[in-house]
Amino acid sequence: MGDEGNGRDGGDGRSGTPAGRTRHRGVLAGACAVVAAVVAAILLAVSCDSGSDGDADGRSGGVRGAASEPRPAGSPTPTPEWDTAPGSLAALGDSVTRGYDACSLLADCPAVSWATGTSPEVDSLAERLDIPTAARWNLARSGALMADLPAQAERAAAHRPELVTVLVGANDACRPSIGEMTPVDEFRADFAEALRTLRRASPDTQVYVAGVPDLERLWSVGRDHPLAPQVWRLGICPSMLADPAAEDPVAVERRAAVAERVRAYNTALREVCAGDPRCRHDGGAVHEYRFTTRELSTWDWFHPGTAGQRVLAGIAHRHVTAERPPA
Repeated sequence: MGDEGNGRDGGDGRSGTPAGRTRHRGVLAGACAVVAAVVAAILLAVSCDSGSDGDADGRSGGVRGAASEPRPAGSPTPTPEWDTAPGSLAALGDSVTRGYDACSLLADCPAVSWATGTSPEVDSLAERLDIPTAARWNLARSGALMADLPAQAERAAAHRPELVTVLVGANDACRPSIGEMTPVDEFRADFAEALRTLRRASPDTQVYVAGVPDLERLWSVGRDHPLAPQVWRLGICPSMLADPAAEDPVAVERRAAVAERVRAYNTALREVCAGDPRCRHDGGAVHEYRFTTRELSTWDWFHPGTAGQRVLAGIAHRHVTAERPPA
């Protein structure tokens, strides 16, 4: 979520898959033909077992697996294993990832970023994964739209990060009017282009995609707050939050249109991500999270505050360190 600013910032489970082959020698000369045949069969079965315990660099679910035997022609390409303990991270997105309005009014606060921050109160994804600060890059920009993601992906690819996080889309829905919201097909195309841009320069980078938060819930939990509606009247997300007390058919239809557009954006994120074997979507976890005003910035009642950033970090960590993506 969010509309302004600019800047830059700066776990669990490991295993491996050794690729060794056991060599066997020695069948006693003069053994009978039957025994020799049995021994040969056993040796063949053992020598074909390549093991499944780890990979060359010892990381769990490593994407950098050891070389394997050539696959027969026409056999399917195996899905790359997901590394649950990446060693570097680049964060892409908008003001949510910049920590905008979390520490002070109208300012980024990357120290509390859910993705790359250093604040103990948040315990960011990078902190939970024990990623060194020198191997974290917060390339998000406050006010960014999905159309800005390909350029961010290009900057990320230059670092060859092991993991990229994406959280963007609220600004595409938070426009001055319904008609100005980003069309779904453009949103989808820009996200697909961002992934292609990343892949061209950094093909092995894993991507975690968080869904667009539920803006309708934001209106629902804040409309009766003593301060939130007053702040929203300054122009925060007018497509959803203008006239927060209004219940007339026009206002109801306007808010429903924004909520539907957000759902469509999330469908696009999930479907495009599903086409990339190194991309993992949150399965709807961020959009479905039932946040409260206690988790919002007390400066604008729109962006996540420190507590909200901590929630996002926890959701991301759960999905990044899971052995399998959400069903």
